[in-house]
Amino acid sequence: MTAQISESILYEGKQRSLLSCPLGDYFHLSSKESPFNGNCTALWRGYLGNWEITHDRLYLISLKAEFDENNKTVMEDIFPGFNKRVFAHWYTGQLRIPDGEQIEYMHMGFGSQYERDILITVRQGVVEKIYVKENSTDGK
Repeated sequence: MTAQISESILYEGKQRSLLSCPLGDYFHLSSKESPFNGNCTALWRGYLGNWEITHDRLYLISLKAEFDENNKTVMEDIFPGFNKRVFAHWYTGQLRIPDGEQIEYMHMGFGSQYERDILITVRQGVVEKIYVKENSTDGK
């Protein structure tokens, strides 16, 4: 598997990479088929999600899929009535935001390692815990 293009998240007033795909859980849990086509080996999911955390809640604020000529899906196509943002109530899991310099590149998924990871535990769209994991730069 090729290294994947990250999602993005507005976190603490700064746009950052997000090495998690919360929208994938929506399709899995709702038994709805994803309308996106993976037309690039670096973007198998076929879309780029833009997220934000506001008042300890995770929101999807935009989707980009226009690089696929056969799919012009927008957020409101998936969430009727929500064209600005949608609360990610379906998502329970851990968000990973890389921080610092890349210390190891891995040509697979989101496997590359960075100096630190900001790990955010989310339950039904609500932030429960945030902690920073320091990653070893000495190969251990």
